[in-house]
Amino acid sequence: MKLLARGRTIKFPRRPLIMGIVNRCVDSFSGDGLTSADAALVRAREMVADGADMIDIGGESAGTRRAAMSEADEIAALLPFVRRFAAEAASMTPADTEQLFPPLLSINTWRPVVAQAVLAEGGDLLNDIGALPTDENARICTATGAALLIMHTIGQPKIPHTHITYPDIWATLDSFFEDKIAMAEAAGVPREALVLDPGIDFAKQRDDNLRIYRELERLHRFERPVLLPVSRKTVIGEILGLPPAERDPGTVACIVAGVRRGAQIFRVHNVRAARQAVLSATTVLGSAS
Repeated sequence: MKLLARGRTIKFPRRPLIMGIVNRCVDSFSGDGLTSADAALVRAREMVADGADMIDIGGESAGTRRAAMSEADEIAALLPFVRRFAAEAASMTPADTEQLFPPLLSINTWRPVVAQAVLAEGGDLLNDIGALPTDENARICTATGAALLIMHTIGQPKIPHTHITYPDIWATLDSFFEDKIAMAEAAGVPREALVLDPGIDFAKQRDDNLRIYRELERLHRFERPVLLPVSRKTVIGEILGLPPAERDPGTVACIVAGVRRGAQIFRVHNVRAARQAVLSATTVLGSAS
């Protein structure tokens, strides 16, 4: 299996990739939002030094405590970082020979207007947290050559969906990814340019989230890389009774479980801890996704 991302080819199996989260927003649920492009670039450099294979830059929190920001404001939050990232990445140094280098840049947005404006300036992957309601973002990826991450959720982002339940979460995920993969391919995105994300905590209850973790290997039937968003998630807080900033040990446990179940990408806040968890788990378990 391989992933095509704007002229680059990432081959699997290999050591799972670490995606470091950089938030250019003041209301990040984890309390790690940054107010300037300079600060965001410093954070990205630190993450790459700690072993990040990918950087996921977001201009808006997915949390529902604030209303959605304007498209213009989100573009303004992202573009200064994106325009400078490639030059910054050229001066970075990999942590080891297995690190993906230079790191891929992921653009975290669900709005087509934002995706169009930002991917025109740079970015290897579009991290669409909006569940691909139309093929607009897929067509933008086709035009730019960016890979496309499809995440499962219900309803538009920035609106609470905590009431939603499913008779069978896996029946829902199977149907969802079949439909969205077909939509993306019809819009011209090669299947090899797709990544799947089951959407932990997005329009899901605790039991649904736990079942996804426990049965994650079921997504491998689509033969696409699976991104497991484990970092400081609400479900971890529900288990431990801890706020986001204190959930890194729980995150590490979920990463180890994800390695066992074949996740290829982990999206995290604490890159150093995640890399150590991945290195330890893949060495002890003898597995590579």
